[in-house]
Amino acid sequence: MRPSPDATLTPAVARLKSCIGQGVDALETPALVIDVEALNRNMQRMTEFAAKHRVRLRPHAKTHKSGDIAHLQLQAGAVGVCVQTVAEAEALAARGVKDIFISNQVLAVPRLRRVAALAHQLAQRGGRLAIAVDSGEGVTRLAQAMNLTNKPIDVFLEIDVGQGRCGVPVGEAVVVLARLIADHAPRLHFAGLHAYHGGAQHVRSVAERRMAVSVAAERVAEARDLLRGADIEVPLVTGAGTGSFGQEAASGLWGELQAGSFIFMDADYALNERDPAQPVFEHALFLKSQVISARGEQVVVDAGHKSHAVDSGLPLVHSLPGQPAMVYASGGDEHGILRLADGAEGQLPALGDTVWLIPGHCDPTVNLHDAMFAVRDGLAGGVVESIVWVDARGYTG
Repeated sequence: MRPSPDATLTPAVARLKSCIGQGVDALETPALVIDVEALNRNMQRMTEFAAKHRVRLRPHAKTHKSGDIAHLQLQAGAVGVCVQTVAEAEALAARGVKDIFISNQVLAVPRLRRVAALAHQLAQRGGRLAIAVDSGEGVTRLAQAMNLTNKPIDVFLEIDVGQGRCGVPVGEAVVVLARLIADHAPRLHFAGLHAYHGGAQHVRSVAERRMAVSVAAERVAEARDLLRGADIEVPLVTGAGTGSFGQEAASGLWGELQAGSFIFMDADYALNERDPAQPVFEHALFLKSQVISARGEQVVVDAGHKSHAVDSGLPLVHSLPGQPAMVYASGGDEHGILRLADGAEGQLPALGDTVWLIPGHCDPTVNLHDAMFAVRDGLAGGVVESIVWVDARGYTG
């Protein structure tokens, strides 16, 4: 892992840094732990997939929110990263990331001024900033903000390909907005289409996911043809996620993949039927917890909702060799309740024992922690290699 940024050596930071070189058993709980070897294998498989299919890889950094991991991805072959907020972009730029796409709408004038300042800063460092828009008002406000600098910004027109969230519906409005972007050249540069179908990512069956992406592809092709008919070329279509990227890559329409969660592979994505067109990814993000109470047919661990997100379901229990299969039930903010899984035999963990959990949703789980611990040589007896700082934690603005 890349060295952590210099930070004021507060007692809390000193305590975290003191863990480097120690065994994983020394980590206080709850602690968010990265299996370094699994993460590297996930990253390598994704890089090889992108190269084989001749598409660019721009992983979504909202997954990890970390300059450390962003640099690993860039070194492995990613062309840049995506973020979802201006603050995330600023945090990663401060860590030296130079090619960033804000794949979301920004309308607030103060934030757009920050966008302009960041575009100027990255351009001076030989980098680039891009942003998504889906309205005439968004284009106009962005152009006004970019008057604050003599540097350009790449603009992707977001189209709705089935998510029903952001994105202009495919039709004549696509041409109108693309022309409006072009009218503000050179401050705004029309960079292509942003086409992400978030709703397709967690559709469980391969057949249904493929159907959702096929509909998205039809909309992308329609938007591209409308623009070509208006003599507007589409330099790039960017999008796709961990659940569906194999289909976008095979379509011949998308030239850039934005998948992010593949690097950690959370419990919810693991529930998807695996698409044989995509690489196999391993769980690489774990929550270390400890049994703090035991009673009858259940034990209680010290990892509740304050340490893991529950929007995509509760965590899975990652049983180590010798441990029985267990299920996690909510115990509140600081507690989780473990019981034997149906049909499982064996003894529940004893007081003081470690229990490893796989978060249901990695992105918001990471956002609950200041730092993650990169561990090498496995969870059972590995060693803490480095501290991975969550540079953009809580950066929602």
